[in-house]
Amino acid sequence: MTPGLEARAIPRPERIIPLAFLIGIAAGTLLLMMPVSRTGSGNADFVTALFTATSALCVTGLTVVDTPTYWSPFGHVVILGLFQAGGFGIMTGATLIGLLVSKHMRLRSQLMASAEMRSLDLGDVRHVVRLVLVASLATEAVLAVALFLRFWMGLGFSIPDAAWHGLFHAVSAFNNAGFTTLPDGLMPHRSDLWLLTPLVIGVIAGGIGFPVLHELRTEWRQPRSWSIHTKLTLWGSLGLLVVGTLGLLLFEWSNPKTLGPENPGGRILGAFFHSVMTRSGGFNTHDISALGPDSLLVSTALMLIGGGSASTAGGIRITTFLLLGFVVWSEIRGHPDSIAFRRRLAPDIQRQATAIVLLAVGAVSAGILALAAFVEAPVEKIMFEAVSAFGTVGLSTGLSASMPPAGQLILVALMYIGRVGTVSLAAAFALRLRSMPYRYPEERPIVG
Repeated sequence: MTPGLEARAIPRPERIIPLAFLIGIAAGTLLLMMPVSRTGSGNADFVTALFTATSALCVTGLTVVDTPTYWSPFGHVVILGLFQAGGFGIMTGATLIGLLVSKHMRLRSQLMASAEMRSLDLGDVRHVVRLVLVASLATEAVLAVALFLRFWMGLGFSIPDAAWHGLFHAVSAFNNAGFTTLPDGLMPHRSDLWLLTPLVIGVIAGGIGFPVLHELRTEWRQPRSWSIHTKLTLWGSLGLLVVGTLGLLLFEWSNPKTLGPENPGGRILGAFFHSVMTRSGGFNTHDISALGPDSLLVSTALMLIGGGSASTAGGIRITTFLLLGFVVWSEIRGHPDSIAFRRRLAPDIQRQATAIVLLAVGAVSAGILALAAFVEAPVEKIMFEAVSAFGTVGLSTGLSASMPPAGQLILVALMYIGRVGTVSLAAAFALRLRSMPYRYPEERPIVG
C-alpha cells in the first residue's frame, strides 16, 4: 500500500474519538440493562442505563438513581470499569495496545494520542502513555490501601467490604468520577480527615494531567526549568482552589444548612473539599441543593474551568482559561505579543483556546435553554446542572434525578460533548494546521 493510500485509510482522530466513546457508552448501557446489574427483579430502563453508562464513561458522576442500592455488585463493577476506561481514555488504551503489539507508532497515531492527552512534545507520547498506566495504577493502589485501612479499622467495615469500598473510591477519586458506593455517601463523614484526605489527593493528582505528572517526576528539583504548561497548570490549580475555598467560606459561613453548624475547622475543611470537587471530582460532603445562589455561581464558574489538560478532569481546562487571561492582560498593557512566564504565546494556540471557550459556552448555553423547557427550577440551579454535566463534574442540586427523561437525555448529550468535544477539536486543529501560500489584505474592523 502506498503512503498516500495508507494515510487515507486511517480515519481522522476527531472522528475516531467520538465514535470510540459512543461504542463504550453503548456497551455500558447494554450491560447495565441486564437484570444481573440491578438489585431486585427486572432490569434498568433504557434512559437510566444510558445516563449511568454515559456518566461513568465520561467520568462525570451524575446519577438519576441511588447508586449503592439500585445497582447490584455486578452493576457496580460495570460502573467502575466504565470510569476506569474513561479515565485512561479510550485513545490512550488503543495507543498502549499498539505499543505492546507493534512497538512502533506512526506519526498519525502519535498525533491521535497527543490530541487525547494534550501532550506538548510529540516525542514524549510514548513516555506519557506509559506514565498513564504506571501513575494511574500506582496511585490508585496507594489510595485503595489507605481507604481500606480507614474503612476497616476506623469505620468498622468488614475486611471484604472495606477492600471493595476502598478500591471503588480510590479509582473513582483518581479518575475524577465522583461515584460512591457508601449508603449515605460522604455526608456522614464530612469531618473525617482520614477518609477525605485520600480522596482529595486522588482527585488533585488525577486532575492536574499526565504531562504535568511526567514533568514533575523528571524535573521536580528544578522548578525554573518547568514548561509553561506545567507552570500554568500548577499555579492555576492552586489559585482556583484558594478562590473556591474563600468564596464558599464567605457565602456559606452562616448558612445553617451547609457550613453553619460546623466549627471553624470543619467549615474550612468543608469549603476546601467542595472547592477541590468542583474541579471535576464530584464528591460532596454537604447538601448541594442547600447552597446559596452566590455559592452556586462560584461553583459553576469553577466547574466550567475544570482541571488540567490531559487529566481525568473536564471543563475547558486551566491552561485554556489562563492563556486567554494572559492574552487579555497583554492587550490591556498594549503589548504586541501575548506573554506568559516570559514566553511568547503562539498565535495558533491563542486561536485554539478562543475557539474552544466560545464553543463550550455555546454548547452550555444551548443546554441551559433546552433544560429550561423541561425543568421548573431557578435558573442558577439549571445552569449548575448543565455545567456540571458539560464539565464532567457530577455535583448535583438534585435536578438530574427529578428531571423527565427528555431533560436527562439533554444532560447525556452535554456529558458526551463535554468529554469528547474539546478532545476532537484539539485533534482537528492539530491535524489541519497548515501554512497558506498567500495572505489576504489586512483590514481592521471596529471592535467594542
